[in-house]
Amino acid sequence: MAKINQHYRQLKDSYLFSDIARRVAAFSQAHPEKEIIRMGIGDVTLPLMPSVISSLHSAVEEMADASTFRGYGPEQGYGFLRDAIRAYYVRFGVQLDPDEIFVSDGAKSDLGNITDLFSADNTVLIPDPVYPVYVDTNLMNGRKILYMNANAENGFLPMPDPEVRADLIYLCSPNNPTGAVYTREQLAAWIDYALAQDAVLLFDAAYEAFIGDSSLPHSIFELPDAKRCAIEFCSLSKTAGFTGTRCGYTIIPKTLKIEGMSPNRMWNRRQATKFNGVPYIIQRGAEAAFSEEGVRQSQEMIAYYKKNTAVMAETLERCGVHFFGGVHSPYLWMECPDRMDSWTFFDYLLENAAIVGTPGAGFGINGEGYFRLTGFGSQPKTMEAMQRISSLLKGAN
Repeated sequence: MAKINQHYRQLKDSYLFSDIARRVAAFSQAHPEKEIIRMGIGDVTLPLMPSVISSLHSAVEEMADASTFRGYGPEQGYGFLRDAIRAYYVRFGVQLDPDEIFVSDGAKSDLGNITDLFSADNTVLIPDPVYPVYVDTNLMNGRKILYMNANAENGFLPMPDPEVRADLIYLCSPNNPTGAVYTREQLAAWIDYALAQDAVLLFDAAYEAFIGDSSLPHSIFELPDAKRCAIEFCSLSKTAGFTGTRCGYTIIPKTLKIEGMSPNRMWNRRQATKFNGVPYIIQRGAEAAFSEEGVRQSQEMIAYYKKNTAVMAETLERCGVHFFGGVHSPYLWMECPDRMDSWTFFDYLLENAAIVGTPGAGFGINGEGYFRLTGFGSQPKTMEAMQRISSLLKGAN
């Protein structure tokens, strides 16, 4: 008789974004006349950049010619893309070996799969509120999870407590969902903590391209000693609009050692066993995103979304609503008005303004009373949404 993994009993029956989708579908069916504006899930709306499209077309043509056709590629990623990523990191003063870069189908996959390398009896330290993948993947493996409070008092940037013992530590900067960004000094304190604990920092840098202040680190490897204790995850989803194209990468330094073993070699072995690599066509498109022209075009795309967040921020300020993020992030993390809980505000906003956001409670206990709005929509729809919100909130006061 087959038996299930008992750790799945700890998981909620539904996932945050699945719950949202069900409620929105029910509202849409009941009110087909209303145009819903979606500011919830962090999906981009602009098309792929011209440089990427051109490279994708060229790669398709290669696949149509027997002399340039490609079959199975290296599980770790083609050399041309790993070299392009390595050159991108030089912009931040970070030197990487190509063999430290592993191309994937997105940061979400690797953030979940990296747990294959670690024993189930490791203790995991996770901030709250948090991207749900960090929590759920470790619950699936039966690990003990400790939570650190991220809240308004610490700017949603919790710092290490030397009295707390942990083996694996998740950090995300710029943060999803709050938009908060760690400074160099703050990350240095986390690196010191990890080294003192013999812990591994799992650093999610999926939103690094939104950072507009040169004093803030794009990569944890900008900090001394980070290569001794950290693994970094990044994605082209938000940087270059690859949400539907799927490409990301994980950096595992060769200098990182755990119990005398190399996670770099372990991950290489894991990927060779369980992963057949990202399609050649997609990797050629990703290579173009790291070119000089590609970076310029991606920054234009990001500037478009940041203009949306500026409109959102201006509206919330005018309405007297306190919020975090929106400067180096596509997300605004707003306080729910009139002390509503986050799901109540979700329903209120949907019913009265036909706008979809993300309830903070879905990101953890400390997310209760907050609400995430995304700047990834079109500018006309974002402006219309904020006009609706402004009218709604003013009418409620």
